[in-house]
Amino acid sequence: LLNFNQKRGYYQLRGEEGEENPNKLVEFYALKVTNVEATGDKKTKDEIWYNVFLENGWIYRRTSKAPLDWAGKIKEFIVTTDLNDDGTVKTDKDGREKRSFRAPAPDDWTLLKKKTEFDIGKSGKTVGTYIYDTLLQTPNQKIKGKLVTVIERKFYKAELETILKTQKQFHTELQDEKLYADCLEELYEHNEAHRTNIGKKDFSHLFLNDIIFYQRPLKSKKSLISDCKFESRTYVKEGKTETEPIKSIAKSHPLFQELRLWKLVQDLRIIQKEKQIDGKFYSDVNVTYEYFKTVEDQTNFFDWLNGRKEIDQKAFLKYFKLNEAKFRWNYVEDKVYPCNETRSQILSRLAKIENVPDGFLNTVKEEALWHILYSVEDKNEIQKALKTFGLKNGLGDDFVEQFSKFPPFKKEYGSYSAKAIKKLLPLMRMGKYWNENTIYPQTKERIDKILSGEFDDKIRTRVREKAINLQDINDFQGLPEWLVSYIVYDRHSEDGNALVWKKPKDIEDYLRYVFKQHELRNPIVEQVITETLRVVKDIWAQYGNGAEKFFDEIHIELGREMKNPADKRKQMTEQINENENTNLRIKALLMEMMNDREFENIRPYSPSQQEILKIYEEGALNAATEIPEEILKIAKQAQPTSSDLTKYKLWLQQKYKSPYTGRVIPLNKLFTPAYEIEHIIPQSRYFDDSFSNKVICEAAVNKDKDNCLAMEYILNEGGKVIEIGFGESVT
Repeated sequence: LLNFNQKRGYYQLRGEEGEENPNKLVEFYALKVTNVEATGDKKTKDEIWYNVFLENGWIYRRTSKAPLDWAGKIKEFIVTTDLNDDGTVKTDKDGREKRSFRAPAPDDWTLLKKKTEFDIGKSGKTVGTYIYDTLLQTPNQKIKGKLVTVIERKFYKAELETILKTQKQFHTELQDEKLYADCLEELYEHNEAHRTNIGKKDFSHLFLNDIIFYQRPLKSKKSLISDCKFESRTYVKEGKTETEPIKSIAKSHPLFQELRLWKLVQDLRIIQKEKQIDGKFYSDVNVTYEYFKTVEDQTNFFDWLNGRKEIDQKAFLKYFKLNEAKFRWNYVEDKVYPCNETRSQILSRLAKIENVPDGFLNTVKEEALWHILYSVEDKNEIQKALKTFGLKNGLGDDFVEQFSKFPPFKKEYGSYSAKAIKKLLPLMRMGKYWNENTIYPQTKERIDKILSGEFDDKIRTRVREKAINLQDINDFQGLPEWLVSYIVYDRHSEDGNALVWKKPKDIEDYLRYVFKQHELRNPIVEQVITETLRVVKDIWAQYGNGAEKFFDEIHIELGREMKNPADKRKQMTEQINENENTNLRIKALLMEMMNDREFENIRPYSPSQQEILKIYEEGALNAATEIPEEILKIAKQAQPTSSDLTKYKLWLQQKYKSPYTGRVIPLNKLFTPAYEIEHIIPQSRYFDDSFSNKVICEAAVNKDKDNCLAMEYILNEGGKVIEIGFGESVT
């Protein structure tokens, strides 16, 4: 029993299978090579394509630098076969079976695992019998790491099950029902539900599932989920009334998905890149009203989005039959945004099931099905839950088969609780989705008072001002999220329960008695917060003499990065490292240029010159369609060599052009008054000081452009000749 306990391994939950894919069959094969044929095609200068013919008729295509002398040899392969949903092998357009080969090194982990499992399965023996019979034939055989490497725990579990069932025949204790009941009473004294659940089982089940191969469920981390800023619950504990916030909703929950979708419908805009109005050209004109003329147009658009997993600009414009060359949306152009991911995934699987009635997926069924898929993590338990759901809703066995392979939803959470969303959604819905009767009673009372003008100290003046154009109850539909928040909760982004300290000692008391160590699970963040609070306390004591209300407000802000998941933090770290490398490279490049007599007015430690060179570098890298690999390598280094910098300098010199005139900007004149940083969208119209809004151009052109948008300037002044000094002019 101890031996099996040591080898029990880890029971993978749904989604932890790694490479496992229901539509891919991964198998081990040891096959004899009958012939090797060079095709004459080359992958690279040195690599040639070969066709390797195997004894079972398969052809393995691969490249090799050296000639393949495999004919007559037995080679080991990991073969991946693409399967259809019904288990048959997929074929390409020519009718050939879709199969890929991998001939890994003999010590490859996957190869060893698949080979061992293949050998044990082929023998028809349990692991122990397989090892025992091998030792009888080869006494010197090393077992660990040689004969048996890593294999699935099911092999050991099947063997132990066979042993226990066999042992039961020879030991009366293992057949004693009273003894079994006494054991359950002893083990599960306070867990009556589990006692009842396995009461009809036997010792074999107890040893196998509850002891030897038992794996405790992962501890709940519900305490780490963000609190809803709007809703809380009140309860009585030891005679005192306690209040605690309700936890935020999972992002995959149908309610959150709907809220996000209505927000998307209200926020998306159609922008015409160039529009002529009264004889003048204007760029980036909002023309959304031309395509959303009625509420029905918006609800039809919502219906379309509701069945999609995601949306990008191309799909958005295609819906309205608009050309990407002339129109864009108001979101990032090359980014994909989520729609109703949960619903689209469920619908795609329901489409593969037979006899599903039209309109089957209503809101009640969708939420019930989501709950099963979200909360059940065990692979066997989910099949039971799905079977019950299927029987209840008249669905066949193919429903269980399809949905048991459903990938687990990510454990990500929104900003609001389900209770808050149920209050917000009725006022965000519109048209056929809007129903006055679904509005929460307290919200209805507030709306009545806003409409009638009746005084209520719980409705602030700012809320009445924001809702001044809403004259009738029917106007309270299709409202933006921020306005709905004010109508329902009297606030939107404002904090509802900000701490107020009246004197410096309050901060010290908070740190000593309220703030719990390890509460944030990040010692660096805890250190930053406690140090910040102590600095505020000391400033208050020294400069405000500890006087009450000396400061109106104290803001303590925590970097949002700490709330991001590991993969996003990793991405941010990589970006920071890249930026740091760029800064060091730019300084090194300026130092190199300072030593070159060709360049004028170089100051390597000037932040403005560093910024100019960064824009110049970015422009050169973006302007080139194909960048040589050696240049790309230098562009990522922090400290390139002197020869690298010279090469890079020459490359930059050739590539960067003024975006308004098309003339090359000489690198040696870059820091002279002849060239300036120009904002594409002028700061007077929209303050954006990021690199993406900056270019370098001739100083005279920058002055002439003034506060026009780049596109407006080009459309209205195209062809104009401008004097740039020294008798030179540009078009």
